[in-house]
Amino acid sequence: MSEVAAEAGVSPTAVSRYLNNRIELPQATRDRIDAAIAKLDYRPNVLARRLSKGKAEAISLVTPDIANPFFAELAAAVELEAHEHGYAVYISSTSSGAGNEADAIRRMSDGHVDGLIIMTNRVDDGTLAGLLEGRDNVVVLDEDIAGVSVPRIFVENVEGAYQATRHLLAAGHKDIALIGGPNRLMSVTERLAGFARAMEEAGIAVPPGRVMLGDYTSQFGETAANVLLDAADRPSAILACSDYIAIGVMKAVRALGLTIPRDLSLVGFDDMAFAELVDPPLTTVHQPVEDMGRLAVRHLLALLDSTQIPPAETRLPVRLIPRHSVAVPFIKATK
Repeated sequence: MSEVAAEAGVSPTAVSRYLNNRIELPQATRDRIDAAIAKLDYRPNVLARRLSKGKAEAISLVTPDIANPFFAELAAAVELEAHEHGYAVYISSTSSGAGNEADAIRRMSDGHVDGLIIMTNRVDDGTLAGLLEGRDNVVVLDEDIAGVSVPRIFVENVEGAYQATRHLLAAGHKDIALIGGPNRLMSVTERLAGFARAMEEAGIAVPPGRVMLGDYTSQFGETAANVLLDAADRPSAILACSDYIAIGVMKAVRALGLTIPRDLSLVGFDDMAFAELVDPPLTTVHQPVEDMGRLAVRHLLALLDSTQIPPAETRLPVRLIPRHSVAVPFIKATK
């Protein structure tokens, strides 16, 4: 910094305050400092700066699976917003392991990060709640963790599933099945509620065998679809509670020699980038993934700066994206 100051003809204090946005300088002076920084290839000592501020200027993002496009998009949005505020992001991909999630939370105590955004896709047994309760630097994103009193950001799951089911009903479908994720997970419970509400309003009873819950994976989607489509009286439509599940359904349909939407109409949930690229393009419920990730960072930084208290719970709207995987039933679908 002394060399930069000498090159620019100013004091080291002026350079320091300029780099930390704590001084207003004439444009000519700012230009000389910038030119000196470029000429000398100067890089501030980030560690020293963080120590002087008493902050790590970094946050941790805990995600179940960074390879999953949904969580990858969320992570990208978190990084983008954090970097715009001068924060680094450390990502922990837990493979949905309870121990991995707990380890990621405990690392907050060593001072490596200032706060945490956590996403999980499993039902907590109380371990996460115990580790997170009482902390004032945590935001929960996408799925709820029961018993945790921290800011939480979700989407309108009930409304999304309701819109999707109504879309299938409007196309003439009455025998509609649902394939969802883990039982008792918040998003699954809420999407099932939206599905049930639409079917009840239509005066249609849903047999227990038409609802299959397991994992938010294409493998489970394929397995569940095989069971449903192998029945003597198979459904004419399926609501898949994630686009990944929908991909598995598509795979099962092709393997059975059937086609979408002639033999089966299909709606997903997420609106991942691949949803419009598959054949046929998938009708799905759009989640505002970028807005979710960015808002999580803003809420966390508000907690860290004590500038405001974010809402205890924020719900972001969803919307149905009609494409080509839904059609009027051509014939009664039978085995």
